[in-house]
Amino acid sequence: MAGFGVLSLLPPLVAIILAIWTKRVILALFTGVWIGGVMVSGWNPLSGTTQTINWIVANATDDWNVKILLFDFLIGAGVGLIYKSGGAFAVGRALAGRVRTSRGASLIGWLLGILVFFDDYTNTIIVGNTMRPITDRMRVSREMLAYIDDSTAAPVAGLALVSTWIGYEVGLIGKAFDKLSVDLSATNGAYWVWLHSVPYRFYSIFAILLVLIVALSHRHFGAMLHAEYRARTTGKVLRDGARPLMTTEVDLGLPKEEGSVHVFVWPIVTLIFVTLYGMWYTGGGSKTYAEGGLMAVLGNSDSALALLWGSFAMVVVAFTLVLLLRQMTVEEAEDAIIRGMKQMVIANTILLLAWSIKSATDAVGTASYVVGLANSAGVSGGWVPLIVFLVAMFVSFTTGTSWGTFSVMMPIAIPLAYGVTGRIGPEVFASIGAVFAGGIFGDHCSPISDTTIMSSMFSGSDHIDHVRTQVPYAFTASSVGLVLYLLFGFGVRNLAVLLLLGLVLLVGAWYFLSEWYGRKYGIPGGRVPVYVAED
Repeated sequence: MAGFGVLSLLPPLVAIILAIWTKRVILALFTGVWIGGVMVSGWNPLSGTTQTINWIVANATDDWNVKILLFDFLIGAGVGLIYKSGGAFAVGRALAGRVRTSRGASLIGWLLGILVFFDDYTNTIIVGNTMRPITDRMRVSREMLAYIDDSTAAPVAGLALVSTWIGYEVGLIGKAFDKLSVDLSATNGAYWVWLHSVPYRFYSIFAILLVLIVALSHRHFGAMLHAEYRARTTGKVLRDGARPLMTTEVDLGLPKEEGSVHVFVWPIVTLIFVTLYGMWYTGGGSKTYAEGGLMAVLGNSDSALALLWGSFAMVVVAFTLVLLLRQMTVEEAEDAIIRGMKQMVIANTILLLAWSIKSATDAVGTASYVVGLANSAGVSGGWVPLIVFLVAMFVSFTTGTSWGTFSVMMPIAIPLAYGVTGRIGPEVFASIGAVFAGGIFGDHCSPISDTTIMSSMFSGSDHIDHVRTQVPYAFTASSVGLVLYLLFGFGVRNLAVLLLLGLVLLVGAWYFLSEWYGRKYGIPGGRVPVYVAED
């Protein structure tokens, strides 16, 4: 619906401000959805309430969404079995000889996030659930784990040559050029264009590198400095009064003392391989592969259904193992499954409302309004990537979706850059990269983002605490990206120069901020102590 103008920003901004101010995400999200409903109902509160309920029902019954909700419940069941049987703590004991410091735990979390590159949702699940018992033991805060989880999920999946993202991304690029009647056959197709855009995704690249830098150095700034110092000095991985989205320890009680590593490893391996097979199968398998290669298979796959299959197989394998190994009775296993699913209720409620506020922002025209402002600015040439990045940042922040931002911005960014230059060159590549980078940045900073919610969920972090501690790092990486797009606009087109300069700026900004916050809070250099586990 058009015509709301600047008021179209009201639903997402109210939700974001309320979430941060009250720390009650469900109330904040519902309020944002309700305001959108009232607006599209002619400002009638009664009709607006009905519209709000309709949106929630529509999102709860959407084919993709219902698969993700069921997937989350099954993951909760699998985690319940693994945790209650003592499998997670068995892994912690097994790694105790290899991971003995908080630095080692943080680095392994980062490395695991890089290795699970094929899907952002799967990444958050595996990194969060695998690392939580290890980082807890090494006194790494849940906020830091959620940051590692979030910043190696979408950025990695978006950059990976093979992932659930690439088919969608390449498809958007291809459709944008089709509408321009531009034949990409001379340039080896949309994938070739996608590949050339990867080095220009400055935010994603530097967000991943910043995680590595802070994990290695233990130098922090902003709210994360408080969180890490608290965890390291007191052993409290959550602040007093925190409300973690996934409270495994509280919901399931103490685990079995004699757990088995097998109950942890094989369900997780099953989740990965069944999900990958599910993507292959739903993508058309060998027939599609013969016609268009692996990219075509991934582009055609139903990743939500594949994840659902993988999570169900994970529960079956975990259930079978705990019975065969005599670690739990049938009654105990059933209880763990039910309790595990219960702990996902709040998280799934938030996820459902996050999708619903996307419906509200679509209805009031939030994204269209922001994009219209950018178009009216009359940007041209090398300045297109900078403007596109800024607009994509804002759209994704206010709507809470990176993929939605991609779909809104790509049909505008490519025609704008191509129309000005008349060729498929650096300006087009940089504009495409700016769309993807800006979408992921806003997704990281927005408390109404589904991937940010899932990172909080599987890391066992308070959601608002995760957002508060991650935002300063996201802004640091994005600021470096802004400078590089600015230099691009002034004519600096050498990628090696831009990326090297970006690395220097990133390290300089990190060092300055850690020093400044360290002096402010009386923690020299912002450096928190390295915790070494006792024998």
